[in-house]
Amino acid sequence: MKITLHIWRQPSSQVKGSFQTYHLENVSSHMSFLEMLDVLNEQLVSRHEEPVAFDHDCREGICGACGMMINGQPHGPENETTTCQLHMRRFRDGDEIWIEPWRANAFPVIRDLVVDRSAFDRIMQAGGYTSVNTGNAPDANANMIPKRNADLAFDAATCIGCGACVAACKNASAMLFVSAKVSQFALLPQGAPERSIRVQSMVAQMDQEGFGGCSNTNECEAACPAGISVKNIARLNREFLSATLTSEE
Repeated sequence: MKITLHIWRQPSSQVKGSFQTYHLENVSSHMSFLEMLDVLNEQLVSRHEEPVAFDHDCREGICGACGMMINGQPHGPENETTTCQLHMRRFRDGDEIWIEPWRANAFPVIRDLVVDRSAFDRIMQAGGYTSVNTGNAPDANANMIPKRNADLAFDAATCIGCGACVAACKNASAMLFVSAKVSQFALLPQGAPERSIRVQSMVAQMDQEGFGGCSNTNECEAACPAGISVKNIARLNREFLSATLTSEE
């Protein structure tokens, strides 16, 4: 099939970018979206033009690296799907596709479709450590954890940190990401010793990074490829309020 691509090209964060149009023919419906971009880049290189820079790594929907807006939607039109798992059969012959990077002040463009998401890393680092016993492995039944809590903690831990929640939010809020990282420890006894300082530190770092506030439109949950629930945001708010009220500082 024939596809027309309008791709955001920006050499660096210091230079203004713009959309450039490319035409591809004989695109197989079996290709993944990234494979289609690979074909485009091969053609650009053969014409001695600069290939399109885009993030990718595992190409298995695990790492969250392949973040981009496709026709105004994070990762494209499929629900709970990363860009690398999106296939061209989702599009039709003759379609025009607009591709751009995440749009958020906290995610500055490095080049083309690649953005700097190290703000997420700094939020994680602000969360600090989790106290664990060293030495011999503890007995499996030493810490009794309700199955519901274990399931909820596991669900929160599936966040891959792709940034789709930020890109989907009109305020570029990182609340879904932060709430998932807070929840996965707050629900388990292993995370209890540092729970107060953890949530305060991570929220403070989130604000410092320049992410916007949450206005409860739930676009983040709809865009999340891991299906992280906005209920985690409510848990984050409760954790933060409790930590603030009981803080000794």
